[in-house]
Amino acid sequence: MNPRSTASRVLHDVLDRGIQLDTALATHLPSQPHNDHAFIQALCYGVLRDWPQQQLQLKQLLHKPLQAGSELARVLMLCGLHELHRMRTAPYAAVSQTVNATAELDIAWARGLVNAVLRNAQRRHDELEQSLAQQPEAVYAHPKWLLKRVQQDWPDQWQAIVAADNRQAPLVLRVNLRRISRDDYIYKLAQAGQSATAVPHNLTAVQLHAPCDIEQLPGFANGEVSVQDAAAQLVAPLLNPQPGERILDACAAPGGKTVHILEQQPQLTELVALDNVAQRLTRVHENLQRAGLSAKVICGDASQPANWWDKHVFDRILLDAPCSATGVIRRHPDIKVLRQADDIARLAAQQQQMLQALWPLLKPGGMLLYTTCSVLVQENDAQLDVFLKQQTAARSEPLQTDWGHATAHGRQILPGEDDMDGFYYACLRKAG
Repeated sequence: MNPRSTASRVLHDVLDRGIQLDTALATHLPSQPHNDHAFIQALCYGVLRDWPQQQLQLKQLLHKPLQAGSELARVLMLCGLHELHRMRTAPYAAVSQTVNATAELDIAWARGLVNAVLRNAQRRHDELEQSLAQQPEAVYAHPKWLLKRVQQDWPDQWQAIVAADNRQAPLVLRVNLRRISRDDYIYKLAQAGQSATAVPHNLTAVQLHAPCDIEQLPGFANGEVSVQDAAAQLVAPLLNPQPGERILDACAAPGGKTVHILEQQPQLTELVALDNVAQRLTRVHENLQRAGLSAKVICGDASQPANWWDKHVFDRILLDAPCSATGVIRRHPDIKVLRQADDIARLAAQQQQMLQALWPLLKPGGMLLYTTCSVLVQENDAQLDVFLKQQTAARSEPLQTDWGHATAHGRQILPGEDDMDGFYYACLRKAG
């Protein structure tokens, strides 16, 4: 099968059906030879990364809007435009192979249209580039609403943020220090032909210099290492679990932070890993099993503890809240498509509901660590503003770190800083 056909089906699921890219790839890649997977993934990630620009370019190349039912033709043309302008494929091959894909997609009617649009894009390349240079949405490859929000929240850093969003994220590993030291694992990688370096600001992060099949990494199968961005690896040390404590990891799936907490402190009385989607908890169980660790895994809604809480308070709570994920766009470019402006208020309401619902579960003197992978103030400091006004027994506790940006209540890492994802952290202490 022409890999461009598979890429088009993946992108059709994302752009027209609202399915996450990871899910769409998992659905369609198995039908394609393994040696085509890297090309398909590069094409899908690239189209979504440049989507705000390419959709404007395609609009200029079409003489009239596409009719309903032409979605596969549209995504195929987006694939062709990306391959022409961003990939190393020879132009004649990019055009001819994209045109040939119309047969496999059962859109033979679009063969002439696809050919005309791509050849027109070649002829008008300079003209199109000049036209797109006048539109910020195209220049920065971000939807207008998101570009505006980032500019408002980070007026001095917004250009660096959007530039980082448009770069490919590195593959970062978390070393289980109870099994092997970070330096020894880097040496083990070198012996296996993989080059890697230590990441600053934490003791466990290793960044690979080239992507690879993670299941083939030395020590992955037996839990020596896990895949986790360096910014997410800062969460467990900030939570600072102590022997004998009872800890709640709310919104735990897929379980990376759950495992890291247990790796850092194996002498907990209990770690409760909570998530409201049973299918996602399968990943939590798998990650715990691979690491040889155990936790009490519960399917439940963090905003409705009456349905699952056993009335025993927790010493510490981690609320890694559902959010816009605007700090991880470089890793998940489909966020540019799937996230909409009106989602932010809905997510903020959900985050506040979870904060308020979980607070009674924390014992006096206990600590709640609130984190998101968002760069938007409405989901971060603004949430703490609201919460602290309503909970007089709560106070924000400064984080004693030298990384990221100090905010009113916590710390913010912006995308790309020290090659990390965007992440927000705030500590709330309950009066004793």
